[in-house]
Amino acid sequence: MSSQRKTSTKGPPRSGAQRMLALDAARGLAIIGMIAVNTGPRGDDELLEMIYRVPYGRASLLFVLLGGIGVSLMTRRSREQHAPLPWVSLLWRCVLLLLGGLALQELAHDVSVILQIYALLILFSLPLLRVSGGLLLLTTGISALLGPVIWIAVQAQTDGRFDRDPVSASGPPWEIFTGIVLTGPYPLIVWAAPFVLGLWLGRLELTDSRISTRLIIWGAAAAVAARLLSALLVAAFGEPTTHMAWERLFSAVAHSQMPLWLIGGTGSAVFVLGLCLKIHAWSHPLVSPLIFLGQLALTAYVGHLLILAFVVRPGPDTLVQGMIASTWTVAALMAFAWLWRKRFSRGPLEVLLRAPRLSRRPR
Repeated sequence: MSSQRKTSTKGPPRSGAQRMLALDAARGLAIIGMIAVNTGPRGDDELLEMIYRVPYGRASLLFVLLGGIGVSLMTRRSREQHAPLPWVSLLWRCVLLLLGGLALQELAHDVSVILQIYALLILFSLPLLRVSGGLLLLTTGISALLGPVIWIAVQAQTDGRFDRDPVSASGPPWEIFTGIVLTGPYPLIVWAAPFVLGLWLGRLELTDSRISTRLIIWGAAAAVAARLLSALLVAAFGEPTTHMAWERLFSAVAHSQMPLWLIGGTGSAVFVLGLCLKIHAWSHPLVSPLIFLGQLALTAYVGHLLILAFVVRPGPDTLVQGMIASTWTVAALMAFAWLWRKRFSRGPLEVLLRAPRLSRRPR
């Protein structure tokens, strides 16, 4: 999650504060998108339902991309000043998010919880925090291109019999590990790509308008090009018949774990990030609920899972019901975030992300 800090939404912000507000806004949009997707329903081909599903396969990629940026910013001072990395804080977050995500997966919300992969991505990124930007981009490319090939190869070796369901605390340790790294809904071998790209983006001068313009252009180009290339390849070679078919590599279907979906969805995330960085009105009071929602991302994410499990499920059954449930869930979480931030600088769960300080022994 975000490395939260006290950022005011009053008065003209400095460039660094403006960047953080833009990231908060993007994170808030990612949370709203995931709430809409997770609430459902899905499966209707009507135009309104297609529009409602725009965040599907994109909001989660934006969330992970921003996670990489957050870790990069969190460790920037250590990297630039050649100081020790905040190992304790990073490892604490890994443990907390992993255990919390596994426990939350036990609830009846019908959602694949993303916190487990978020935790393992932080752990995976530790050796990469001091490497060159070129190596980060190389790692991103390897994950985006080779990860899907490994994903299909594992299915081919097991005849597709391995468990692709999300892992929970009740599973054995080996199944939890393989579920997060190889076979689950967010396999690390694939989802490392947007996270490591976020590590690279976090090193850029995101307050520079030229950078945000490039993010908008390149993000849009990647999103459109991946979709068009997928359509051409599927037309030429046909639709894949099973999860194990190598033609699946041409797919751009959301959450297919395939390269063209990953490139297109991550391009969409970069595009949204660029737009948020380009906007300079995030300090306006009217948008403070979105900013505060992004600042309380962990609390909001867990909150929407609890709402789904104990209030919404087993519904909704129709698109209208889904839109109503999503709207009031977002409104309730925004109201909570707004009220909380009026009194406290950190969210109730964001406080837990700070590693406890070990008191020194008196001499």
